[in-house]
Amino acid sequence: MKRIFGAKKEVKPPPTMDEAVDKLNTRGDTLDEKIRKLDEQLAKHRDIIKKTRPGPAQEAAKRRALTVLKQKRLYESQRDQLYNQQFNVEQTSFAMTSMQDTVHTVQAMKAAGKEMKGFMKTNDLKIENIEKLHDEMADLLDYHQEIQDVMGTAFGVPEDVDEDELMGELDALEDDLAAETAGGSGVPAYLQDVDLPEVPQGQAEQQQAQPADDFGLPAIPQRT
Repeated sequence: MKRIFGAKKEVKPPPTMDEAVDKLNTRGDTLDEKIRKLDEQLAKHRDIIKKTRPGPAQEAAKRRALTVLKQKRLYESQRDQLYNQQFNVEQTSFAMTSMQDTVHTVQAMKAAGKEMKGFMKTNDLKIENIEKLHDEMADLLDYHQEIQDVMGTAFGVPEDVDEDELMGELDALEDDLAAETAGGSGVPAYLQDVDLPEVPQGQAEQQQAQPADDFGLPAIPQRT
């Protein structure tokens, strides 16, 4: 059947932009190498021209150098054209990449939009439900604050205490403490040591002979 109708030719896919850029880079490297070799030849011809006396030999060296220079100019022209092509291909590749990124971004935004629309249909994101929830949370926080105020109230403290009267009593107490420490010792009178009268000798011996309890006080005699 293939002999009668013929076989369908396989169509090769077009080269990608990356392949085109790689090919242009390879050609550019080849031209750069050729130009480098021609520069080496021109340097040799220049040395020969300087060392040769004017005459037929020098003229022949100049002609050879001129031929090499023409080849160099041709390759440089081709390299400049190749650079322009490479720039155009890279610009096109960048534009294609940007368009692909834009398409992906648009597709992602469309998917996100559909998902957001689905969220908006739920009761949780309805504005009236959110406002109601906000009000309920505010009421709960206010109620919690009232509970904390009640729990923070001290027991047994009268509510009708006059703060001015308390401050007056505090000032009077400070004055009393200052008067007691005016003697120079710096210790209030109720904390200073008081000289007690001496106990008579007979009574002291009687107290020492009398047994004491666990607290150091005279023990109560037991009845028999």
